[in-house]
Amino acid sequence: MLQQTTVATVKGYFETFLGRWPTVDALAAASLDEVLHAWQGLGYYARARNLHACAGAVVADHDGQFPETESALLDLPGIGPYTAAAVAAIAFGRKTTPVDGNVERVIARLFSVEDPLPGVKPVLKEHAASLTPERRPGDYVQAVMDLGATICTPRSPACSLCPWQHRCTAHHQGRAADLPRRQKKPPKPTRFGTVFWLENSSGEVLLQRRPPKGLLGGLMEFPSNNWRETPWPPDKRLQDAPAAVTWRVLPEVVRHVFTHFSLELTVATARVEQESTKHDSQQIWVAPESLGDHALPTLMKKVTRHVAAHAAADGAK
Repeated sequence: MLQQTTVATVKGYFETFLGRWPTVDALAAASLDEVLHAWQGLGYYARARNLHACAGAVVADHDGQFPETESALLDLPGIGPYTAAAVAAIAFGRKTTPVDGNVERVIARLFSVEDPLPGVKPVLKEHAASLTPERRPGDYVQAVMDLGATICTPRSPACSLCPWQHRCTAHHQGRAADLPRRQKKPPKPTRFGTVFWLENSSGEVLLQRRPPKGLLGGLMEFPSNNWRETPWPPDKRLQDAPAAVTWRVLPEVVRHVFTHFSLELTVATARVEQESTKHDSQQIWVAPESLGDHALPTLMKKVTRHVAAHAAADGAK
């Protein structure tokens, strides 16, 4: 949960998860839908899918006990080099060196590493490993993480409070705040699409499940066309609609920002008899008041609010 997300945001979710699934066996026995629904609001949903798959692998392949070595942990779904090293060191006392952004910053300043991130990551990892002690490596790596989070901060580092001040090369050079350097990021592209809010004669809304892998994998959504790099022309944006009926295109767009791109969605609404839709096994009809029972990502909640706002405006006329 703490990957890409702050402790303040995670705390409530973490407590809820432990209350609902207190053991790895309980989590493995849960459905993916249940896990995704409980994850709503945290974003980066691949983490939830991997968490669920990892629990299943631990139960099926390791008798419900997490393996203790870095290499064995790397074989579990969703566990990469950083997480494997962190779990091995902190949970099992193995001499490993997890390197997160905080550790990278501390090491870059300590050794005055000039080359920019992300290309210099292997060098920083090597420097960090050279400092990891045989004794209590878990306590040590947590201390370095906390040092970066609380003292060796990105801006205005509190060097006067740092226990490594005496040996920090960047501090002695008077340039700690300038490191680590980063390569300039390219501008974030924008993609465009149309999302379809389709109601049947009972007032239910059509939902469908996204493919299990990829962006927002396994979550529920309102049908949409492809999100592409250029705006859809008006005569093309409705061609992938889930029903051949008259659609109303709402004014304004729904905007959302993902890690690698921004998205602008035009919202089209229509009402149709249920049997007239292009219905398949991944689609369901849901009453609007029951949408909260399904794993809808934040983007689709924005679409719901957009439709509701225009419905309220129409009702006030």
